Amino acid sequence: MIDRRLFTHFDWAILSVIIALIAIGFASIYSATHAQMPSVYRKDVYWIGIGAAFMLFAIVLNYQYLERTAYFVYGASILLLISVFFIGSSFGGAQRWISLGFFSLQPSEFAKIALIITLARYFNQKMVPDSGLGIKDLIAPGLLMTLPFLLIAKQPDLGTGIVIWMIFWSMAFIVKIRTRVIAGLGALFAAMAPIGWMFLRDYQKARLTSFMSPEADPLGSGYHVMQSKIAIGSGGLLGKGFTDGTQGKLMFLPEHHTDFIFASYAEEWGLVGGLIVLGLFLALVVSGLNTAASSKDRFGFLMAFGITSMFFWQIAINLGMVMGLLPVVGVPLPFISYGGSFLITSMIAAGVLLNINMRRFIF
Repeated sequence: MIDRRLFTHFDWAILSVIIALIAIGFASIYSATHAQMPSVYRKDVYWIGIGAAFMLFAIVLNYQYLERTAYFVYGASILLLISVFFIGSSFGGAQRWISLGFFSLQPSEFAKIALIITLARYFNQKMVPDSGLGIKDLIAPGLLMTLPFLLIAKQPDLGTGIVIWMIFWSMAFIVKIRTRVIAGLGALFAAMAPIGWMFLRDYQKARLTSFMSPEADPLGSGYHVMQSKIAIGSGGLLGKGFTDGTQGKLMFLPEHHTDFIFASYAEEWGLVGGLIVLGLFLALVVSGLNTAASSKDRFGFLMAFGITSMFFWQIAINLGMVMGLLPVVGVPLPFISYGGSFLITSMIAAGVLLNINMRRFIF
């Protein structure tokens, strides 16, 4: 039976923010696809409905149960990632999806939530010295991150792999790492960068280098960024109006309903509309940090912080790449970009945040 006191602490304001972002996302997807790909926005209605059901479940279920099942959830996510290579379907040169007939599951999206839950349990149960974590202390949680990271990178999915990497280090830093360990790892990663470069595919290398000067190859590796900048810039102050954008409608802007949906949105709603979305995302991140700070236990704190860091890095990387400030690595925008698994995962994560927040006074 649900404790009625939970509703007195429910954060209706942040739920309103999430609903507003989902509504903006649906409107943007409709505008981007209603002319050439009407089936896309129709499917998005189903994803929103399914995501809402999962979010409600994530709100109602006491989040402390997640700590007990953390390693089971992690193991299930690893099995799904491995199964992609045997029964997964390919699209655009990447093998990331498992076809379930009516629905294509992307295990890498759910692996992010599984990693956050697992790291929250691990760090919650580990006694951290006052001086912080040392190299030996980082080996076990590092392996928990490395396994899904390698499986995701193999698909290949560089964007999700980077988000997995950033989630791990965000949670490790908040737990506390010794200063000299940070300096040593920084030097090690810098030295290993050339080796990592060798394992990237040609198109990934082109994406990483083209953001410095997309004009050098405007019809090749720099095309995405060039068209994205044109779309954002042409929106001006107030935009061209709903469904009146030309870059996406005329198919000049690639992935205008997924990774580059913010550029399509900014073209139609301008600077004012873009600032509204940024304000909503800021409210989401600040609320997530407040939820972490006010949580009643360490597990809740770590999980809320991990989810907030996931949202933050996805927002920062996506907006950075559509504006040409970061390389194009294929990271969608939470609640706004089209994608079934991505939207459902985002809504589950939001539900867990609301869950932690409303239980902060219930013992």
